[in-house]
Amino acid sequence: MIERLAAAAAVLVAGCGGTGASAPTPTPTLTPTAESAPVAPLCEAAPATVLGRVRNPAVAELSGLVRTRTGTFWAHNDSGDSARVFELDRDGAFLREVALPGANAYDWEDIAIRGNTLFVGDIGDNLGQRPDLQVYQFPLPDGPATRINLAYTDGAHDAEALLVDPRTGQLAIVTKDFGGSAGVYTARRSGQLRKVAQLDLGLGQAVTAGDISADGRTIVLRSYGSAWVWERDRGESLAEAFKRKPCVVDAQLAGEGQGETLALSRDGRAFYTIPEGANPRLRRYGG
Repeated sequence: MIERLAAAAAVLVAGCGGTGASAPTPTPTLTPTAESAPVAPLCEAAPATVLGRVRNPAVAELSGLVRTRTGTFWAHNDSGDSARVFELDRDGAFLREVALPGANAYDWEDIAIRGNTLFVGDIGDNLGQRPDLQVYQFPLPDGPATRINLAYTDGAHDAEALLVDPRTGQLAIVTKDFGGSAGVYTARRSGQLRKVAQLDLGLGQAVTAGDISADGRTIVLRSYGSAWVWERDRGESLAEAFKRKPCVVDAQLAGEGQGETLALSRDGRAFYTIPEGANPRLRRYGG
């Protein structure tokens, strides 16, 4: 993952006409196709509070994070790890590890939750070559995991953001592209991923995680340095919500390190992140 980030930075520098100076920070730009929603509480001000650290050597390259209704978190590592998830306390303290028998961990990139069920997305595809993807459905507390097979209707894509609609159970995957163009694909519990929205987030803004609040009203996507919030009306589909222009969170996410996780609070008024690396900090943004 570090190699991909470094490569993208090099491309941005070269595009600015030389290698002797640092590339400017990409400015998020958005191309709405529908009316803008009111500014979400998360975008008005999102100060960061460090809640604690994850002090366990097994948890060193986190790529997915969700918060449960009891306030604990579930997380997983990036590619190269075994098929397992970790439960963390409210302050990031390590609680336990749970293996997912029968699951494979090719390139796990994100995790989602609906009620008491986890969904782990084996959706990474750096080279854009995978003919199909897997999402593992895992009822808490101890499984077993069920495999959901998916395939894009328009060819392979790299992706690091998995969403599950808490209202309908619909699965959504948001693709990753350092050009800032993100496709939103949806599917039911198996079968074809169909494109329902296209997001123009700005050069360098590659989506690395996302989440939907438990009431289904707030959707957040993040890149390494920015985050965007969509407020969703009651009865509105994910496709319809993504046609609205989001607001940009007023927070400097790049300063936390390589960030590939985001978990919303149940009411959608705050989100949590943990970067990659040893003893990473658990942070809360928002009220």
